[in-house]
Amino acid sequence: MRDLAGGFGYLLAGQRWVLRHGRWLGFGLLPGLVSLVLYAGALIGLGYGADDLTAWATPFADDWSSPWLGFFRGFLTALVFCLGLFLAVITFTAVTLLVGQPFYESLSEQVDRTEGGEVPESGLTLAQELWISARDSLRILGRVLLFGILLFGLGFVPVIGQTVVPVLGFCVSGFFLAQELTSVALMRRRVQLTEQLALLRGRRMLALGFGVPLVVSFLVPLVAVFLMPGAVAGATLMARDLVGEGAGAEQDQTEGPGQEQGQGQGPTPGQGQGQAQGKRLSA
Repeated sequence: MRDLAGGFGYLLAGQRWVLRHGRWLGFGLLPGLVSLVLYAGALIGLGYGADDLTAWATPFADDWSSPWLGFFRGFLTALVFCLGLFLAVITFTAVTLLVGQPFYESLSEQVDRTEGGEVPESGLTLAQELWISARDSLRILGRVLLFGILLFGLGFVPVIGQTVVPVLGFCVSGFFLAQELTSVALMRRRVQLTEQLALLRGRRMLALGFGVPLVVSFLVPLVAVFLMPGAVAGATLMARDLVGEGAGAEQDQTEGPGQEQGQGQGPTPGQGQGQAQGKRLSA
């Protein structure tokens, strides 16, 4: 429960950080606005063309009598649009991060700078960073779709499908959203995707406390645009904790000065796995 609250605390801390640094808030809004315009145009186009797409895909129903033809194709049209909306929600963050890679890199570096210490650098060119970001986003999207298909099937199970499955869906989305956002800071620390996932699995409740509230708020695209800069800032603070650089890790190291050495308080999961930062990204 401590990590769950801690993850939400990082989300709030990120929003406070961008509010205190207003210039970076405006700077971080630009990629989200660009993505919002692109997605709005795509969804409007889908709304106008979904019925034609449905008619083209179901020629066998042309001879059906009314009202069955209208009911059948109307249901399929609504299903196509809902699927497009679902894909828009789960891909919005990845596309926004890809579009705004230079913006969010600068914002994340500034957060590191204000927290003190050296600002890590990946040593990669912008083209390499964009390629790795796109590649990793596709790999994460594949995982999300697999979970989505599984949860969709479980959704038809009575009671469980209407109670447990939606909660699991938000948790899965929140975990991978936390990965997408922390990847900005972790890539600069040369932590590969597999190591990023390992770090987050080691602090699963921290990731859920950060990601699930964002998933709920990101259901409204306009809200997502305004929260993205603070989400990147908060994810950078959380990434510092995951690799043992943050204030939370330092507190764990200094906690309990009266404890005997023999009692052996081990390192936090984020500290123990912080060695991953020495591993280079494969371009």
